[in-house]
Amino acid sequence: MSETAIQQKKVIVEDITKKFQDAAAVVVVDYRGLTVAQVTDLRKQLRDSGIEMRVLKNTMLRRAAEAAGLEGMNDIFKGPTAVAFSNEEVVAPAKIIAEFAKGAEALEIKGGVVEGKVADAAQIDALAKLPSREGLLSMLLSVLQAPVRNTALAVKAVAEKKEEEAA
Repeated sequence: MSETAIQQKKVIVEDITKKFQDAAAVVVVDYRGLTVAQVTDLRKQLRDSGIEMRVLKNTMLRRAAEAAGLEGMNDIFKGPTAVAFSNEEVVAPAKIIAEFAKGAEALEIKGGVVEGKVADAAQIDALAKLPSREGLLSMLLSVLQAPVRNTALAVKAVAEKKEEEAA
């Protein structure tokens, strides 16, 4: 192998290492059996959510994961591998890929990384079932509003009772 090719591969591994370190979530999938149209559609859905999907060589992924300090990912990097990197959303890549996999049974989630910790396929599936950030914030807001609403209803009931007694 030429020195130029080795240097190019080192640059790619360094780039992937940085992506692993910067990512809030990484989902690794086996895309074998998908049509070109399906892969294009999946990439578009991910890109619309600010998630980058790349098909990379397993040896480069292993080296990058090792350099990023992610132990235990060697078993994940076998066979055809595509990787989705999300720098902002933790749940979004898992949710999009899991939803897409329902219609494309050839797509298989192998595992990934969630906030710097290696996750297996079951953990990624569990992550995909969580509500979105907006959904979680909505739930939190309703929980915070409940005591105030109950207090307001109690005050209103007392006020109405006082009005009835006065009349």
